Amino acid sequence: MNTLTPSNLEKVLAAGHLAVTSECGPPRSPDMAVVDEKVKEVGPYVDAINVTDNQTAVVRVSSLASCIRIKQLGYDPILQMTTRDRNRIGLQSDLLGAGAWEINNVLCLTGDHQSFGDHPTAANVFDLDSTQLIGVVKNMRDEKKLINGFEMTKSLRMFIGAAENPFADPFEIRVMRTAKKVAAGCQFIQTQCIYNMDKFKLWMKGLVDHGIHEKCAILAGITPMKSIGMARYMKAKVPGMDVPEDIIKRLQGVPKEKVADEGVKMAIEQIQELKEVPGIRGFHIMAIEWEEKVPIIVKEAGLYPRPKMD
Repeated sequence: MNTLTPSNLEKVLAAGHLAVTSECGPPRSPDMAVVDEKVKEVGPYVDAINVTDNQTAVVRVSSLASCIRIKQLGYDPILQMTTRDRNRIGLQSDLLGAGAWEINNVLCLTGDHQSFGDHPTAANVFDLDSTQLIGVVKNMRDEKKLINGFEMTKSLRMFIGAAENPFADPFEIRVMRTAKKVAAGCQFIQTQCIYNMDKFKLWMKGLVDHGIHEKCAILAGITPMKSIGMARYMKAKVPGMDVPEDIIKRLQGVPKEKVADEGVKMAIEQIQELKEVPGIRGFHIMAIEWEEKVPIIVKEAGLYPRPKMD
């Protein structure tokens, strides 16, 4: 079935457009109507849709099954794949399954530790890390070979992505960590939610100074704040998240019933500002369980309509 056709996201970036992606968290029961509803909400406003892979180590419908459904609905899915739950046999098997369904984007992740999820005593796997997984996908695509050297009759067509957190410590190694993923074969990066704009711009300058932006498309992560409580929680409780105090003060400065609107407004302002940052190739909008805001953000940020690719 796989015709080795580039994904829509790959074509949008190759044509020089600013790309827009979003994401869909699958349900905790086999109710694919949940996926249908989320996808129909965001699909017309983005170039591709991520499907999270048991995010925060909580059991959900698999990313692969949800990606197949998104493909059936006529949109371009991005398969998220964590190394937490599968060894190299399972990882390669799921990649072959994705290729058979012409799911041609993959985001390679290590995954949240199982202690954070709903099965904290489960055994982890971590047979590979995310950078090694990138290399595996590249080898399956470019050399038609599995890890053990077995040669496939058909190549795996995949546009290879990874996640990056510009705010984690130590900050000094973040650029080189990204460079390592790009050297392994990463073609696009979706970043952690951005709130500290100055620190993010410093990271981007490092990528540009090393020419990394020319080898890999950087999609800036945007997450609108729903409430002051969300802002405080992300600042205090989420590892690697950098929420400056002025974000919380701004949300505190509007009436309670207007806080969500202010959060959306801030996200739109971020996109407008980041459009001018050298090296930015697009945006990954993570409106967590708030998909109805994605069309508003995309339109108000001047990113709609999306380009139609052949």
